[in-house]
Amino acid sequence: MEKMNWQRLYSPLRTGAAAKAPAQERDLNVRTSFLRDYDRIIFSSAFRRLQNKTQVFPLPGPVFVHNRLTHSLEVASVGRSLGKAVGDDIGAKYAAAGASGGEGLGEDFSEFYKYELPSVIAAGCLAHDIGNPPFGHSGEDAIRNFFRELDGEGKRRFEEELSENQRRDFLYFEGNANAFRTLTHNFNEQNLGGFKLTYATLASIVKYPSDSLNGFDRSRLVTKKSGFFDSEAGTYQAVARELGIPQLEEGKQVYARHPFVYLVEAADDICYRVIDFEDAHRLNIISIDTIRELFLAFFDDVQGYGSREKVESTLNGIVDDNQKVSYLRAMLINHLIFRVKDIFMEKEELLLEGKVEKSLIDYLPARELALMKKIDAFSVQHIYNHRSVVEIEIAGYNVIGGMLKEFFGAVLNPKSVKSEKLLQLISKQFVITGKPGGLYSDIQSVVDFISGMTDLYAVDLYRKITGMAFPQIR
Repeated sequence: MEKMNWQRLYSPLRTGAAAKAPAQERDLNVRTSFLRDYDRIIFSSAFRRLQNKTQVFPLPGPVFVHNRLTHSLEVASVGRSLGKAVGDDIGAKYAAAGASGGEGLGEDFSEFYKYELPSVIAAGCLAHDIGNPPFGHSGEDAIRNFFRELDGEGKRRFEEELSENQRRDFLYFEGNANAFRTLTHNFNEQNLGGFKLTYATLASIVKYPSDSLNGFDRSRLVTKKSGFFDSEAGTYQAVARELGIPQLEEGKQVYARHPFVYLVEAADDICYRVIDFEDAHRLNIISIDTIRELFLAFFDDVQGYGSREKVESTLNGIVDDNQKVSYLRAMLINHLIFRVKDIFMEKEELLLEGKVEKSLIDYLPARELALMKKIDAFSVQHIYNHRSVVEIEIAGYNVIGGMLKEFFGAVLNPKSVKSEKLLQLISKQFVITGKPGGLYSDIQSVVDFISGMTDLYAVDLYRKITGMAFPQIR
Protein backbone atom coordinates (compact mmCIF):
# COMPACT_ATOMS: atom_id res chain seq x y z
CA MET A 1 0.00 0.00 0.00
CA GLU A 2 1.24 3.47 -0.89
CA LYS A 3 2.50 5.39 2.12
CA MET A 4 1.04 8.85 2.75
CA ASN A 5 3.38 11.82 3.11
CA TRP A 6 3.07 15.06 5.06
CA GLN A 7 3.81 17.25 2.05
CA ARG A 8 0.84 16.01 0.04
CA LEU A 9 -1.70 15.76 2.88
CA TYR A 10 -2.51 19.46 3.12
CA SER A 11 -3.70 20.38 -0.39
CA PRO A 12 -5.72 23.62 -0.42
CA LEU A 13 -7.82 22.46 -3.42
CA ARG A 14 -11.51 23.06 -2.70
CA THR A 15 -14.66 21.18 -3.61
CA GLY A 16 -16.20 22.76 -6.69
CA ALA A 17 -12.83 24.19 -7.81
CA ALA A 18 -11.67 23.50 -11.34
CA ALA A 19 -7.97 23.93 -10.68
CA LYS A 20 -5.54 23.72 -7.79
CA ALA A 21 -5.47 26.86 -5.65
CA PRO A 22 -2.23 28.44 -4.44
CA ALA A 23 -1.04 26.88 -1.19
CA GLN A 24 -1.22 30.20 0.61
CA GLU A 25 -4.31 31.68 -1.06
CA ARG A 26 -5.19 34.84 0.83
CA ASP A 27 -8.22 37.08 1.13
CA LEU A 28 -7.19 40.77 1.33
CA ASN A 29 -3.78 39.56 2.57
CA VAL A 30 -5.33 38.45 5.86
CA ARG A 31 -6.97 35.04 5.61
CA THR A 32 -5.26 31.95 4.24
CA SER A 33 -7.21 29.14 2.58
CA PHE A 34 -7.46 27.21 5.83
CA LEU A 35 -8.60 30.18 7.91
CA ARG A 36 -11.35 30.73 5.36
CA ASP A 37 -12.56 27.16 5.98
CA TYR A 38 -12.99 27.98 9.67
CA ASP A 39 -14.88 31.18 8.86
CA ARG A 40 -17.17 29.52 6.31
CA ILE A 41 -18.25 26.95 8.88
CA ILE A 42 -18.73 29.30 11.82
CA PHE A 43 -20.83 31.78 9.81
CA SER A 44 -23.06 29.07 8.29
CA SER A 45 -26.69 28.53 9.27
CA ALA A 46 -26.02 24.78 9.61
CA PHE A 47 -23.47 25.54 12.31
CA ARG A 48 -25.71 28.08 14.09
CA ARG A 49 -28.51 25.53 14.30
CA LEU A 50 -26.29 23.42 16.55
CA GLN A 51 -27.13 25.87 19.36
CA ASN A 52 -30.50 24.13 19.68
CA LYS A 53 -29.43 20.53 19.23
CA THR A 54 -29.00 18.24 22.21
CA GLN A 55 -25.49 17.25 23.22
CA VAL A 56 -26.37 14.94 26.16
CA PHE A 57 -28.83 16.62 28.52
CA PRO A 58 -32.19 18.10 27.43
CA LEU A 59 -32.35 21.81 26.64
CA PRO A 60 -33.42 24.47 27.29
CA GLY A 61 -33.64 24.31 31.08
CA PRO A 62 -33.08 26.38 34.20
CA VAL A 63 -29.44 25.24 34.31
CA PHE A 64 -27.35 25.92 31.22
CA VAL A 65 -25.70 22.81 29.82
CA HIS A 66 -23.73 22.19 26.66
CA ASN A 67 -25.49 21.96 23.34
CA ARG A 68 -23.95 20.80 20.06
CA LEU A 69 -22.72 24.31 19.28
CA THR A 70 -20.92 25.01 22.58
CA HIS A 71 -19.50 21.48 22.48
CA SER A 72 -18.18 22.03 18.94
CA LEU A 73 -16.61 25.37 19.87
CA GLU A 74 -14.82 23.78 22.83
CA VAL A 75 -13.66 20.83 20.73
CA ALA A 76 -12.31 23.34 18.19
CA SER A 77 -10.35 25.08 20.95
CA VAL A 78 -8.76 21.81 22.05
CA GLY A 79 -8.21 20.81 18.41
CA ARG A 80 -6.42 24.09 17.69
CA SER A 81 -4.03 23.41 20.58
CA LEU A 82 -3.42 19.86 19.37
CA GLY A 83 -2.78 21.12 15.84
CA LYS A 84 -0.31 23.70 17.13
CA ALA A 85 1.54 21.16 19.28
CA VAL A 86 1.80 18.56 16.50
CA GLY A 87 2.48 21.10 13.76
CA ASP A 88 5.39 22.59 15.71
CA ASP A 89 6.92 19.14 16.15
CA ILE A 90 6.50 18.13 12.49
CA GLY A 91 7.80 21.50 11.26
CA ALA A 92 10.82 21.37 13.56
CA LYS A 93 11.61 17.75 12.71
CA TYR A 94 11.69 18.23 8.94
CA ALA A 95 13.32 21.65 9.09
CA ALA A 96 16.12 20.00 11.09
CA ALA A 97 16.35 17.21 8.52
CA GLY A 98 16.81 19.77 5.76
CA ALA A 99 19.42 21.71 7.73
CA SER A 100 21.44 18.53 8.33
CA GLY A 101 21.64 17.64 4.67
CA GLY A 102 18.33 15.82 4.29
CA GLU A 103 15.74 16.66 1.65
CA GLY A 104 14.20 20.06 2.32
CA LEU A 105 10.42 20.20 2.01
CA GLY A 106 10.10 23.86 1.15
CA GLU A 107 8.65 27.03 2.60
CA ASP A 108 5.02 26.03 2.05
CA PHE A 109 5.54 22.87 4.10
CA SER A 110 7.07 24.78 7.00
CA GLU A 111 4.40 27.50 6.85
CA PHE A 112 1.56 25.00 6.85
CA TYR A 113 2.66 22.85 9.76
CA LYS A 114 3.85 25.72 11.92
CA TYR A 115 0.97 28.11 11.29
CA GLU A 116 -1.92 26.51 9.35
CA LEU A 117 -2.42 23.04 10.83
CA PRO A 118 -4.13 24.52 13.94
CA SER A 119 -6.73 26.17 11.66
CA VAL A 120 -7.39 22.93 9.77
CA ILE A 121 -7.88 20.89 12.94
CA ALA A 122 -10.03 23.62 14.53
CA ALA A 123 -12.22 23.82 11.40
CA GLY A 124 -12.58 20.04 11.33
CA CYS A 125 -13.61 20.10 14.99
CA LEU A 126 -16.16 22.85 14.36
CA ALA A 127 -17.75 20.74 11.62
CA HIS A 128 -17.54 17.27 13.16
CA ASP A 129 -21.15 17.29 14.46
CA ILE A 130 -22.71 19.46 11.75
CA GLY A 131 -24.53 16.47 10.22
CA ASN A 132 -26.08 15.20 13.44
CA PRO A 133 -29.90 15.20 13.60
CA PRO A 134 -31.91 16.59 16.54
CA PHE A 135 -32.02 14.83 19.92
CA GLY A 136 -28.45 13.60 20.12
CA HIS A 137 -27.48 10.11 19.05
CA SER A 138 -31.06 8.91 19.49
CA GLY A 139 -31.87 10.98 16.40
CA GLU A 140 -29.57 8.77 14.34
CA ASP A 141 -31.16 5.65 15.85
CA ALA A 142 -34.65 6.95 15.09
CA ILE A 143 -33.80 7.39 11.40
CA ARG A 144 -32.25 3.92 11.19
CA ASN A 145 -35.16 2.24 12.94
CA PHE A 146 -37.76 3.92 10.76
CA PHE A 147 -36.28 2.41 7.60
CA ARG A 148 -35.62 -0.96 9.23
CA GLU A 149 -39.27 -1.22 10.23
CA LEU A 150 -40.76 -0.33 6.83
CA ASP A 151 -43.53 -2.60 5.60
CA GLY A 152 -45.97 -2.88 2.73
CA GLU A 153 -45.57 -0.73 -0.36
CA GLY A 154 -42.91 1.46 1.25
CA LYS A 155 -40.68 -1.51 1.98
CA ARG A 156 -41.21 -2.97 -1.50
CA ARG A 157 -40.21 0.23 -3.29
CA PHE A 158 -37.33 0.89 -0.90
CA GLU A 159 -35.88 -2.53 -1.65
CA GLU A 160 -36.56 -2.54 -5.39
CA GLU A 161 -35.59 1.01 -6.38
CA LEU A 162 -32.47 1.53 -4.26
CA SER A 163 -29.14 -0.29 -4.53
CA GLU A 164 -27.85 -2.14 -1.49
CA ASN A 165 -25.38 0.64 -0.72
CA GLN A 166 -28.13 3.27 -1.02
CA ARG A 167 -30.43 1.31 1.28
CA ARG A 168 -27.66 1.00 3.86
CA ASP A 169 -27.23 4.80 3.82
CA PHE A 170 -30.59 4.92 5.61
CA LEU A 171 -30.63 1.58 7.43
CA TYR A 172 -27.30 2.56 9.01
CA PHE A 173 -27.73 6.33 8.90
CA GLU A 174 -24.58 7.94 10.24
CA GLY A 175 -24.08 11.52 11.40
CA ASN A 176 -20.43 11.42 10.32
CA ALA A 177 -21.39 10.66 6.72
CA ASN A 178 -24.14 13.26 6.87
CA ALA A 179 -21.60 15.89 7.96
CA PHE A 180 -19.57 15.19 4.82
CA ARG A 181 -22.75 15.53 2.74
CA THR A 182 -23.78 18.76 4.47
CA LEU A 183 -20.40 20.32 3.77
CA THR A 184 -19.98 19.18 0.15
CA HIS A 185 -23.44 18.84 -1.43
CA ASN A 186 -24.84 21.84 -3.28
CA PHE A 187 -28.48 20.81 -2.63
CA ASN A 188 -30.67 23.08 -4.82
CA GLU A 189 -27.97 25.65 -5.58
CA GLN A 190 -26.30 25.96 -8.98
CA ASN A 191 -22.88 26.64 -7.48
CA LEU A 192 -21.19 23.26 -6.96
CA GLY A 193 -19.10 22.23 -3.97
CA GLY A 194 -21.30 23.04 -0.97
CA PHE A 195 -19.25 24.99 1.58
CA LYS A 196 -16.26 24.80 -0.81
CA LEU A 197 -13.87 23.74 1.94
CA THR A 198 -10.31 22.64 1.29
CA TYR A 199 -9.68 18.94 0.85
CA ALA A 200 -7.41 19.00 3.90
CA THR A 201 -10.22 20.20 6.18
CA LEU A 202 -12.78 17.81 4.68
CA ALA A 203 -10.49 14.80 5.06
CA SER A 204 -9.91 15.66 8.72
CA ILE A 205 -13.57 14.96 9.64
CA VAL A 206 -13.97 11.59 7.88
CA LYS A 207 -13.40 9.25 10.83
CA TYR A 208 -14.59 6.16 8.96
CA PRO A 209 -13.49 6.50 5.31
CA SER A 210 -15.82 3.82 3.99
CA ASP A 211 -19.16 3.72 2.21
CA SER A 212 -22.22 2.19 3.86
CA LEU A 213 -21.85 -1.09 1.96
CA ASN A 214 -18.42 -1.79 3.43
CA GLY A 215 -18.86 0.07 6.69
CA PHE A 216 -20.19 -1.11 10.04
CA ASP A 217 -17.61 -3.86 10.23
CA ARG A 218 -15.99 -3.45 13.63
CA SER A 219 -13.00 -5.63 12.76
CA ARG A 220 -11.24 -2.48 11.49
CA LEU A 221 -11.29 1.11 12.70
CA VAL A 222 -11.84 2.55 9.21
CA THR A 223 -15.01 0.47 8.74
CA LYS A 224 -16.42 0.80 12.26
CA LYS A 225 -19.11 3.06 10.75
CA SER A 226 -19.32 4.93 7.43
CA GLY A 227 -17.92 8.29 6.37
CA PHE A 228 -19.79 9.13 3.17
CA PHE A 229 -23.04 8.21 1.47
CA ASP A 230 -23.40 6.69 -1.99
CA SER A 231 -24.22 10.17 -3.32
CA GLU A 232 -20.89 11.62 -2.07
CA ALA A 233 -18.62 8.66 -2.90
CA GLY A 234 -17.22 10.43 -5.95
CA THR A 235 -16.43 13.52 -3.90
CA TYR A 236 -14.47 11.51 -1.36
CA GLN A 237 -12.64 9.67 -4.16
CA ALA A 238 -11.47 13.03 -5.48
CA VAL A 239 -10.30 14.10 -2.01
CA ALA A 240 -8.41 10.82 -1.54
CA ARG A 241 -6.70 11.06 -4.94
CA GLU A 242 -5.56 14.63 -4.34
CA LEU A 243 -4.21 13.98 -0.84
CA GLY A 244 -2.65 10.60 -1.60
CA ILE A 245 -4.93 8.65 0.75
CA PRO A 246 -4.65 5.01 -0.33
CA GLN A 247 -7.62 2.78 -1.11
CA LEU A 248 -7.25 -0.29 1.09
CA GLU A 249 -8.92 -2.81 -1.19
CA GLU A 250 -9.31 -2.61 -4.94
CA GLY A 251 -12.95 -2.33 -5.96
CA LYS A 252 -14.13 -1.37 -2.47
CA GLN A 253 -14.84 2.12 -1.17
CA VAL A 254 -12.59 1.77 1.88
CA TYR A 255 -9.63 4.07 2.45
CA ALA A 256 -6.91 4.67 5.00
CA ARG A 257 -7.58 7.38 7.56
CA HIS A 258 -6.02 10.78 6.96
CA PRO A 259 -3.63 11.42 9.91
CA PHE A 260 -5.38 14.71 10.78
CA VAL A 261 -8.54 12.72 11.60
CA TYR A 262 -6.83 11.36 14.70
CA LEU A 263 -6.36 14.89 16.07
CA VAL A 264 -9.99 15.93 15.45
CA GLU A 265 -11.15 12.66 17.03
CA ALA A 266 -8.85 13.12 20.04
CA ALA A 267 -10.13 16.66 20.66
CA ASP A 268 -13.70 15.33 20.67
CA ASP A 269 -12.77 12.35 22.87
CA ILE A 270 -11.11 14.63 25.42
CA CYS A 271 -13.94 17.15 25.53
CA TYR A 272 -16.98 14.93 25.85
CA ARG A 273 -15.38 12.76 28.50
CA VAL A 274 -14.40 15.71 30.66
CA ILE A 275 -17.13 18.25 29.97
CA ASP A 276 -20.08 15.88 30.36
CA PHE A 277 -18.98 15.63 34.00
CA GLU A 278 -19.10 19.41 34.32
CA ASP A 279 -22.72 19.44 33.08
CA ALA A 280 -23.65 16.53 35.32
CA HIS A 281 -22.24 18.38 38.33
CA ARG A 282 -24.23 21.53 37.54
CA LEU A 283 -27.36 19.38 37.35
CA ASN A 284 -26.54 17.80 40.75
CA ILE A 285 -26.21 14.36 39.20
CA ILE A 286 -22.67 13.81 40.47
CA SER A 287 -20.75 15.37 43.36
CA ILE A 288 -17.55 17.40 43.45
CA ASP A 289 -15.96 14.61 45.49
CA THR A 290 -16.55 12.11 42.68
CA ILE A 291 -14.98 14.43 40.12
CA ARG A 292 -12.01 15.11 42.41
CA GLU A 293 -11.42 11.38 42.80
CA LEU A 294 -11.66 10.61 39.08
CA PHE A 295 -9.74 13.63 37.72
CA LEU A 296 -6.97 14.16 40.26
CA ALA A 297 -5.65 10.63 39.78
CA PHE A 298 -4.33 11.63 36.33
CA PHE A 299 -1.74 13.88 37.98
CA ASP A 300 -0.26 11.29 40.36
CA ASP A 301 2.84 10.70 38.22
CA VAL A 302 3.29 14.28 36.97
CA GLN A 303 6.20 16.39 38.13
CA GLY A 304 6.43 20.18 38.47
CA TYR A 305 3.62 22.60 37.61
CA GLY A 306 1.09 19.89 36.77
CA SER A 307 1.82 17.62 39.73
CA ARG A 308 -1.01 16.39 41.90
CA GLU A 309 0.36 18.37 44.83
CA LYS A 310 0.29 21.64 42.87
CA VAL A 311 -3.12 20.97 41.33
CA GLU A 312 -4.65 19.97 44.65
CA SER A 313 -3.16 23.01 46.39
CA THR A 314 -4.74 25.39 43.88
CA LEU A 315 -8.01 23.44 43.97
CA ASN A 316 -8.26 23.73 47.75
CA GLY A 317 -7.93 27.50 47.47
CA ILE A 318 -11.07 27.76 45.30
CA VAL A 319 -14.33 28.38 47.19
CA ASP A 320 -17.11 27.70 44.66
CA ASP A 321 -17.63 24.05 43.68
CA ASN A 322 -18.49 24.95 40.07
CA GLN A 323 -15.21 26.84 39.81
CA LYS A 324 -13.39 23.83 41.26
CA VAL A 325 -14.85 21.63 38.53
CA SER A 326 -13.90 24.21 35.88
CA TYR A 327 -10.32 24.27 37.16
CA LEU A 328 -10.04 20.47 37.19
CA ARG A 329 -11.54 20.34 33.70
CA ALA A 330 -8.99 22.84 32.37
CA MET A 331 -6.03 21.08 33.98
CA LEU A 332 -7.07 17.63 32.76
CA ILE A 333 -7.69 18.84 29.20
CA ASN A 334 -4.26 20.47 29.14
CA HIS A 335 -2.65 17.29 30.48
CA LEU A 336 -4.35 15.13 27.85
CA ILE A 337 -3.43 17.46 24.97
CA PHE A 338 0.27 16.88 25.62
CA ARG A 339 -0.23 13.16 26.14
CA VAL A 340 -2.02 12.90 22.78
CA LYS A 341 0.61 15.01 21.00
CA ASP A 342 3.36 12.68 22.21
CA ILE A 343 1.38 9.61 21.12
CA PHE A 344 0.78 11.12 17.67
CA MET A 345 4.47 11.78 17.12
CA GLU A 346 5.48 8.35 18.44
CA LYS A 347 3.16 6.74 15.88
CA GLU A 348 4.06 9.03 12.98
CA GLU A 349 5.23 6.26 10.64
CA LEU A 350 2.26 4.02 11.40
CA LEU A 351 -0.12 6.95 10.81
CA LEU A 352 1.41 7.56 7.40
CA GLU A 353 1.14 3.86 6.60
CA GLY A 354 -2.54 3.81 7.60
CA LYS A 355 -1.91 1.21 10.30
CA VAL A 356 -3.09 2.91 13.50
CA GLU A 357 -6.11 0.84 14.51
CA LYS A 358 -7.25 2.71 17.64
CA SER A 359 -8.00 6.28 18.60
CA LEU A 360 -5.05 8.13 20.14
CA ILE A 361 -6.77 8.22 23.55
CA ASP A 362 -6.70 4.40 23.54
CA TYR A 363 -2.88 4.52 23.44
CA LEU A 364 -2.58 6.36 26.75
CA PRO A 365 -0.18 4.79 29.28
CA ALA A 366 -1.79 1.79 31.00
CA ARG A 367 -2.50 3.56 34.29
CA GLU A 368 -4.13 6.57 32.61
CA LEU A 369 -6.02 4.38 30.16
CA ALA A 370 -7.51 2.51 33.13
CA LEU A 371 -8.55 5.85 34.64
CA MET A 372 -10.17 6.86 31.34
CA LYS A 373 -12.11 3.61 31.20
CA LYS A 374 -13.25 4.25 34.75
CA ILE A 375 -14.60 7.64 33.60
CA ASP A 376 -16.34 5.94 30.66
CA ALA A 377 -17.98 3.34 32.89
CA PHE A 378 -19.15 5.98 35.35
CA SER A 379 -20.54 8.11 32.50
CA VAL A 380 -22.57 5.24 31.07
CA GLN A 381 -24.05 4.34 34.44
CA HIS A 382 -24.73 7.77 35.91
CA ILE A 383 -24.85 10.27 33.01
CA TYR A 384 -25.89 8.69 29.71
CA ASN A 385 -28.58 6.58 31.38
CA HIS A 386 -29.89 9.38 33.58
CA ARG A 387 -33.67 9.68 33.44
CA SER A 388 -33.61 13.08 31.68
CA VAL A 389 -31.30 11.71 28.98
CA VAL A 390 -33.49 8.66 28.40
CA GLU A 391 -36.58 10.89 28.18
CA ILE A 392 -35.05 13.06 25.45
CA GLU A 393 -34.02 9.93 23.56
CA ILE A 394 -37.58 8.58 23.63
CA ALA A 395 -38.89 11.96 22.50
CA GLY A 396 -36.43 11.84 19.60
CA TYR A 397 -37.69 8.45 18.49
CA ASN A 398 -41.29 9.62 18.51
CA VAL A 399 -40.76 13.02 16.89
CA ILE A 400 -38.32 11.97 14.17
CA GLY A 401 -40.07 8.68 13.53
CA GLY A 402 -43.43 10.45 13.29
CA MET A 403 -42.18 13.04 10.81
CA LEU A 404 -40.44 10.43 8.67
CA LYS A 405 -43.70 8.49 8.50
CA GLU A 406 -45.55 11.54 7.22
CA PHE A 407 -42.95 12.83 4.75
CA PHE A 408 -41.81 9.43 3.46
CA GLY A 409 -45.46 8.58 2.82
CA ALA A 410 -45.81 11.84 0.91
CA VAL A 411 -42.77 11.00 -1.25
CA LEU A 412 -44.25 7.59 -2.10
CA ASN A 413 -47.62 9.08 -3.05
CA PRO A 414 -46.90 12.71 -4.03
CA LYS A 415 -50.16 13.28 -5.91
CA SER A 416 -52.56 12.87 -2.97
CA VAL A 417 -54.02 16.04 -1.51
CA LYS A 418 -52.37 15.57 1.89
CA SER A 419 -49.01 14.68 0.32
CA GLU A 420 -49.00 17.82 -1.79
CA LYS A 421 -49.58 19.89 1.33
CA LEU A 422 -46.88 18.09 3.30
CA LEU A 423 -44.30 18.47 0.54
CA GLN A 424 -44.95 22.22 0.50
CA LEU A 425 -43.51 22.32 4.04
CA ILE A 426 -40.13 21.04 2.90
CA SER A 427 -37.68 23.83 2.15
CA LYS A 428 -36.98 24.43 -1.56
CA GLN A 429 -33.37 23.69 -0.74
CA PHE A 430 -34.32 20.00 -0.57
CA VAL A 431 -35.65 18.95 -3.97
CA ILE A 432 -38.40 16.32 -4.22
CA THR A 433 -38.54 15.22 -7.85
CA GLY A 434 -41.26 12.56 -7.68
CA LYS A 435 -39.72 11.12 -10.85
CA PRO A 436 -39.17 7.42 -11.64
CA GLY A 437 -35.69 6.43 -10.55
CA GLY A 438 -35.47 9.35 -8.16
CA LEU A 439 -36.59 7.67 -4.94
CA TYR A 440 -33.08 7.61 -3.41
CA SER A 441 -32.55 11.35 -3.86
CA ASP A 442 -36.11 12.11 -2.75
CA ILE A 443 -35.66 10.14 0.48
CA GLN A 444 -32.33 11.90 0.99
CA SER A 445 -34.08 15.25 0.69
CA VAL A 446 -36.56 14.26 3.38
CA VAL A 447 -33.75 13.06 5.67
CA ASP A 448 -31.72 16.22 4.91
CA PHE A 449 -34.72 18.35 5.88
CA ILE A 450 -35.37 16.51 9.15
CA SER A 451 -31.75 15.98 10.22
CA GLY A 452 -31.04 19.69 9.77
CA MET A 453 -33.78 20.72 12.19
CA THR A 454 -33.17 22.02 15.69
CA ASP A 455 -34.78 20.14 18.57
CA LEU A 456 -37.42 22.83 19.13
CA TYR A 457 -38.31 23.20 15.45
CA ALA A 458 -38.66 19.43 15.11
CA VAL A 459 -41.03 19.27 18.10
CA ASP A 460 -43.01 22.27 16.86
CA LEU A 461 -43.46 20.91 13.32
CA TYR A 462 -44.27 17.41 14.58
CA ARG A 463 -47.04 18.78 16.80
CA LYS A 464 -48.50 20.80 13.95
CA ILE A 465 -48.53 18.13 11.25
CA THR A 466 -49.98 15.55 13.65
CA GLY A 467 -52.67 17.95 14.91
CA MET A 468 -51.31 18.05 18.47
CA ALA A 469 -50.93 21.83 18.22
CA PHE A 470 -52.83 24.36 16.13
CA PRO A 471 -50.67 26.63 13.95
CA GLN A 472 -50.91 30.35 14.56
CA ILE A 473 -51.15 32.86 11.71
CA ARG A 474 -48.07 35.08 11.67
